[in-house]
Amino acid sequence: MSDQKDNLIIFDTTLRDGEQSPGVTLNTEEKIQIARQLSRLGVNVLEAGFPVASPGDFNAVQRIAREVGPLMEGRTGDGRVNQEMVICGLARSVPHDIQTAYDAVKDAPRHRIHVFLATSDIHLEFKLKISREQCLQRISEMVGFAKSLCADIEFSPEDAGRSDPSFLCEALAVAIKAGATTLNIPDTVGYNTPQEYGALIKHLRENTEGADSVVFSTHCHNDLGLATANTLAGISNGARQVEVTINGIGERAGNTSLEEVVMNIHTHPHSYPVQHTINTRLFFSTSRMVEDLSGMAVQANKAIVGRNAFLHESGIHQDGVLKNKQTYEIIRPEDVGVTTGNLALGKHSGRHAFKTKLEDLGYGGPALTDVQFQAAFVKFKDLADSKKSGVTDGDMHALVADVRSSTMAAGSSAPPMEDVERGSATSTDLPEDAHELQAEPGVVRFTLKHLQVFTGLGITPTATVTLHDAVKGKDITDVALANNGPIEATFSAIQRIIGADIQLLNFNVAATSEGQDTLGKVAVRIARSAQEPTENSLAPSGSVPKFTGLATN
Repeated sequence: MSDQKDNLIIFDTTLRDGEQSPGVTLNTEEKIQIARQLSRLGVNVLEAGFPVASPGDFNAVQRIAREVGPLMEGRTGDGRVNQEMVICGLARSVPHDIQTAYDAVKDAPRHRIHVFLATSDIHLEFKLKISREQCLQRISEMVGFAKSLCADIEFSPEDAGRSDPSFLCEALAVAIKAGATTLNIPDTVGYNTPQEYGALIKHLRENTEGADSVVFSTHCHNDLGLATANTLAGISNGARQVEVTINGIGERAGNTSLEEVVMNIHTHPHSYPVQHTINTRLFFSTSRMVEDLSGMAVQANKAIVGRNAFLHESGIHQDGVLKNKQTYEIIRPEDVGVTTGNLALGKHSGRHAFKTKLEDLGYGGPALTDVQFQAAFVKFKDLADSKKSGVTDGDMHALVADVRSSTMAAGSSAPPMEDVERGSATSTDLPEDAHELQAEPGVVRFTLKHLQVFTGLGITPTATVTLHDAVKGKDITDVALANNGPIEATFSAIQRIIGADIQLLNFNVAATSEGQDTLGKVAVRIARSAQEPTENSLAPSGSVPKFTGLATN
């Protein structure tokens, strides 16, 4: 193998395909925060969303293009990408979709339109109800239209993994002739094996007219647990872009995990003909940010970023690691942002030590605003006063998540008026059916002020809840009891105050570290309906707000 390696293009779709995970809903501010972190991480291309889907999605993609697209923080220097992140919008092969995607991303210094159309016979016959000839004609027309708006065009033949290879070569040749610069080959349903997917990439590169002039890309789903293996097989057979998500979140069983692909290349530099420009030391903090904002918990044994990824329980393993870490660790924890330093924080620690620890954990520079840093330091001092065992790294990650959640809740997710006036979210920019879609809430209406729960064996649980209503400008208190436990009592009281049916989708409490005085991290997800509340009824529908906070015992 030649020493000359190609740069691997990391195409992150956490904000688009990742958000399609069941139960995941990110608002505009959360998307912008994740986009900034992905820019610092060194991602080459960011698929910011599906602009035609809703006014909220259009606004989020447009703001990311304007606010994140020009950023160069963390992207310069040896081994870095040294150029702005490409902001990409997804579009069906429909003129209105393509125009809307372009309108959303056009303000980014580097932007792309991603057009897709299914090519498998099962999709053509049962979903699109068109012939192969009609499919080829639509590819030519829609990719050509996208090319008239934007120089950087990606085309994806949906369900390529189950498409006829000969017809797929024909479809891709049409896309190239119409102006596509990147060809993405999705294993949409996670059906392929690594051998099959690698062979498909090789076949398409060798048998598609014009293949030498474009970049081939992978997009693999994890339905059979093979997403990362398939992606690596694609790289070995000529793919030079990979479509991935943080923590592998996505439809059904998820997408290829960004951190797994990069660390495979990082750990086996002589096994793959590519090199990456990702700052791997930001993996852990990025993973925790996506976990906190999406509400999708990372499994403890998840490769690279799981809680147990660098823990050793076996006595034989522990003995080996104590003598030489390389006996059982193939990746240095610090290479992915898991700190092993001896800087212990307590109530006597000052701002400088606190800031240094944050930087070690991946929260340096622009990761936190000055306001967020000051708020985190105040919370840290309060926590340090209450803990005997000192503040752990887990506590620090939880503090940052809590501060970020609090500052976003205190702000507004609606676009500033000056942005509206200059056309960022006007009716001319948004899809024609925008009036039928519900926009994101503009401000936080209810804030929890007080909660008291009374429960025990043989006792009917009761909950007293006080919420501040920002619209009415006053505190409202209500009491509820429930036969099924204190959680039901608490949400029943909230339901009575807000006057709407809600369904509790997820209620998760986890310790941030070991010990009796550890912080408890609480994540809550609910669904809201427009129906009037009925007794003992929690109806599912509507938006899915989520809340993340900390609790001490």
